[in-house]
Amino acid sequence: MAKIGVIGSGTWGTALAVLLSGNGHQAELWSAVPAEVEALTATRRHPNLGDTPIPENIRITGDLQEAMEEKELLVLSVPSVYVRETAGKMAPFLKKGQVVTNVAKGIEDGSLKTLSEVIEEELPAACVTVLSGPSHAEEVSRGLPTTCVAGAHKKEDAELVQSLFMSRVFRVYTSPDMLGIELGGALKNVIALAAGIADGLGCGDNTKAALITRGIAEITRLGTVMGGRPETFSGLTGIGDLIVTCASMHSRNRRAGILIGKGYTMEEAMKEVNMVVEGVYSARAARALSEKYQVSMPIVEQVNQVLFEGKSAKDALYELMLRDRRMENSDLVWKA
Repeated sequence: MAKIGVIGSGTWGTALAVLLSGNGHQAELWSAVPAEVEALTATRRHPNLGDTPIPENIRITGDLQEAMEEKELLVLSVPSVYVRETAGKMAPFLKKGQVVTNVAKGIEDGSLKTLSEVIEEELPAACVTVLSGPSHAEEVSRGLPTTCVAGAHKKEDAELVQSLFMSRVFRVYTSPDMLGIELGGALKNVIALAAGIADGLGCGDNTKAALITRGIAEITRLGTVMGGRPETFSGLTGIGDLIVTCASMHSRNRRAGILIGKGYTMEEAMKEVNMVVEGVYSARAARALSEKYQVSMPIVEQVNQVLFEGKSAKDALYELMLRDRRMENSDLVWKA
């Protein structure tokens, strides 16, 4: 049995605490909001996880030092926009060499750093790892079979995360490609917004398939130029995560996109979803990265224009369809 602190009591953090408790570990769940600590302790339910109970052996606390003390693993599960702030608050209580696993998906706006890079800046004494993949909190909390990838600089750190999380319903692979894992997890949210927008416009399965396949082409182009491995983008944290986020109503990015396709503004859609829509924050960063590395990302570009420049969703779709004619894969060579 390991002692594990889960820093962040949103749907994902709570679902992972439930999973870890089911694996026989002693999990402690931290929230920065006193009212949330009180409500979760009283009801033993998270409002966005249905009837899934929070086991009584999971201690819920608002004391960050208590949540971190004597823990073999710290799981950082806060929205991407709060990762730097939360990691900074963790710094005084972190022990040198303590393993921190980031499970948020995003790219920091402005610095364009991955979240593990942000954590390493704020917590230089930590061994930073990531856990990502096609994994809705609603399904993980219910014990439905799920697969993810643990990434780390050192093999032993990835294998520690693998050993603690893995169960008969939660399979974990390992990978040294932290950059590829994080880029896939962040950029797929932008493509999921596009898929939702297409749904809101009344498009069909053909459109969804086009956005998924051309979306992963954009992600792979940028990711490999930045140093990620192409194998990662064809795996669970690339195409796997993209499929589930574009297709499922559990996806807050897809749900927000549907509303935007129906005519809501970005602000109205986020208010209606009533949860953090990571793709909105990642869209600007994705566009900035595409410009920095001179990589063509037409879907990302159109999503940005719809979100931030007042372009209609219908006009964005038609612009994608009417782009100049080209080969699907420019690396292929004609024989005649």
